[in-house]
Amino acid sequence: MGPLIVNDIITQNTNFFLAFIIGIGFGFVLESSGFSSSRKLAGMFYGYDTVVLKVFFTAAIVAMLGMLFMSLFDWIDLDMVYINPTYLWSTIIGGVIMGAGFIIGGFCPGTSFCAASIGKIDAMFFIAGMFLGVMIFAEVYPFLEDFYKGSFRGTPTLSQALGLKDGIVVLGIIFTALGMFWVGEWAEKKFHREEY
Repeated sequence: MGPLIVNDIITQNTNFFLAFIIGIGFGFVLESSGFSSSRKLAGMFYGYDTVVLKVFFTAAIVAMLGMLFMSLFDWIDLDMVYINPTYLWSTIIGGVIMGAGFIIGGFCPGTSFCAASIGKIDAMFFIAGMFLGVMIFAEVYPFLEDFYKGSFRGTPTLSQALGLKDGIVVLGIIFTALGMFWVGEWAEKKFHREEY
């Protein structure tokens, strides 16, 4: 039963090796899907290319269904799966900053490294800016610590926050994804670009 490390099914070193292999596979899929193109990623925000929305919504649904069914079959104990703690306001502000960087630069952290690995100079500048931002944040963190930790909400899941069963929430997200896929198709027709 998973999680694998917590239950001593695999060692920490094996986990790092598997993460390395999965990371290479993930990068290969990103590049094969064209996600190393800043125009393709920015197209999500301008409406002319919503492949990013479709791919990541699909990935989230597959992961949720996988975790849900593995839990039902007692293959994984969801209570032992690590959930990042929620710091509400710092998360919202961090999300706005990252979203703005995504729109302006055309990359997220993962796709920037994917693009840099094939020699894209704009991605290299994006990565440099990302590291600069991390260093600046680390330097000013002592001044921001009270704000950063001031809105701690624990580690709630969406189903806990809504007071619903996991299966109902997953079903709701599937219907939301289908609606977003429809909106994405509509946007691609409305804001279509011949070449980008």
